[in-house]
Amino acid sequence: MSTSISPIISAEELYKLNLSEIILIDARGGSNAFDVYQKEHLKGARFVDLNLDLALVPENPANGGRHPLPTIEQFAETLSNLGILPSEHIIVYDDKNGSNFAARFWWMMRAVGHERIQVLNGGYQTALQNGFPTNSGTETFSKTTYPIKEWQLPLADIEEVEKARKNDQNLVIDVRDKNRFDGLTEPLDLIAGHIPGAINVPLTENLDENGFFKSAEELAQKYKSVIGDKKDENIIVHCGSGVTACHTLLAMDYARLPIPKLYVGSWSEWSRNDREMVTKKLE
Repeated sequence: MSTSISPIISAEELYKLNLSEIILIDARGGSNAFDVYQKEHLKGARFVDLNLDLALVPENPANGGRHPLPTIEQFAETLSNLGILPSEHIIVYDDKNGSNFAARFWWMMRAVGHERIQVLNGGYQTALQNGFPTNSGTETFSKTTYPIKEWQLPLADIEEVEKARKNDQNLVIDVRDKNRFDGLTEPLDLIAGHIPGAINVPLTENLDENGFFKSAEELAQKYKSVIGDKKDENIIVHCGSGVTACHTLLAMDYARLPIPKLYVGSWSEWSRNDREMVTKKLE
């Protein structure tokens, strides 16, 4: 489902664009994200909140994980409230170079068929360093009606992951950091460890020493070696709650590789169900 537009845009490229011809989305996270946005954001940027706009937070994370997708109708309403139309050129940023919530928004936009969506390489700070203008308060814009029918990118549920992890023809990739994968630490979920059969490819490996995405060529070489001869439809990517996994899906799309299946429930769902787990006690 590759498009002619790169999913990554540099601050230098952003600076050259006409602000009236793009829509900027601020996807920075944190408990006080909206306050931070109101204090300062890139000029013209509209704010999205992970829990309110990009997820349907459940009472029990055992049912879909900590950040399951909203319904199609809810996301359509979010996009309409943001004043977005299917023809718009959207650029989204956060302060973690996509590993916060920008990549999740990018994936969701691509998953509803939106073609012109990019993530700012280097995030908010890089834009500031390149002299991009800022604003405070909230931005004024008109609401729209954004039509959505279904999620168009592939998804995997817990039952499919259960089958895939036992099949040598499948590949389950966990993008969390190695200590979480190894069960040495777990800051967010109840149990530390990983899904048996999954391999660990931390999302941080998508970035260079300066925190920017590696070149498309480097990423293509990396993931081709990881995937090997596995068929595209047999690859599943997950993380803790289906958010940071999108960073790796973004990196693979940037590398001009097919976008694999996303297991949204991820470890937060798996570890709360009666499933086999690989764990290690903290010492």
